[in-house]
Amino acid sequence: MSDSTPQLEVYRMAICLYPQVALTDFQGPLELLGSFSTTNRKISGGQFKNLPNLAINPEFISDTLDPVVPLVGPSVTPTMTYEEAMKVNFDIVFVPGGLNPPKAASPSTLEFIKHKGPEAKYLLAVCTGSWLVAYTGLLTGKRATTNKASYKMIVEDTKKFNINWVPKARWVVDDDNHLWTSSGITAGFDLAYAFLKYLAGEKFAQEVRALAEVNTVENPDDDNFAEYFGLA
Repeated sequence: MSDSTPQLEVYRMAICLYPQVALTDFQGPLELLGSFSTTNRKISGGQFKNLPNLAINPEFISDTLDPVVPLVGPSVTPTMTYEEAMKVNFDIVFVPGGLNPPKAASPSTLEFIKHKGPEAKYLLAVCTGSWLVAYTGLLTGKRATTNKASYKMIVEDTKKFNINWVPKARWVVDDDNHLWTSSGITAGFDLAYAFLKYLAGEKFAQEVRALAEVNTVENPDDDNFAEYFGLA
């Protein structure tokens, strides 16, 4: 008798790391998106009633395998270099923000995003991560948003890329659901929840959110920080 159980669909996610990256930009979303990785399914999968037949497995990418010192918090140990990652097919490329501007980013960071972003099924950027993506040219002609405290500066700095920056948005989805960008830091939770609903269904997304006890924004236009910084 043949096994009719469908094969688990595994999404490989590259998380781009660099010095002074913001931990919460990726660790927050990872609490939602990584909760059902192939490893975590075996540990805590029984807690979910609507567990989908898919998993998201993260890889932490950097220039070297040396620990990456973030803006705040403990160092992060990469699992793969950008050179190694260029030879791997990723389903999701995740770009967190940080303190340094794109002009200070290593060439390998920008080259990885530039080449692997279009190849991946999804490109996600949180906070000033969209500023990095902008410098690869991948946001040209697209709708996107970014950190609201740095919004005006980023818009001015990226004029040559012809990006349709959205001033009042907690997150923005464009390019036939391929491109997802969010506002600053904790907005990554909202982007991750919306992405999880899109990818795995609302019932499962609600279970994951409840397990993490995260209060997420449901409306992408609900952005009170845009008003605080005089953008709306």
